[in-house]
Amino acid sequence: MKLIIAVVQGEDAPGAVVALTDKGISSTRMASSGGFLQQGNVTLMIGVEDSQVAEALRIIHEKCHARSRYLTPVPPMAEPGDLFMAYPVEVEVGGATVFVVPVDSFEKI
Repeated sequence: MKLIIAVVQGEDAPGAVVALTDKGISSTRMASSGGFLQQGNVTLMIGVEDSQVAEALRIIHEKCHARSRYLTPVPPMAEPGDLFMAYPVEVEVGGATVFVVPVDSFEKI
């Protein structure tokens, strides 16, 4: 048995969860945030048999896409009288960070 921990962008999570469920793969969804942009993420915890790992990873690859966005950076603390003009910057968001770890024990209570 394996535990798949997938950190995905919030807008990709619903499609991934539905696709996993359609294939009979259960997941637990937890809100999270982090990274450079501190944007909302979702961490999916997915417990699967070894034979289901490839299918779960295929679904995550299919549903969680990297994309470009234009964001305006937060201005740094400035001294009175200083002027800071923030311009939108193109950044890549989305995709997924996935860990697959072995499970020593599993109980459903």
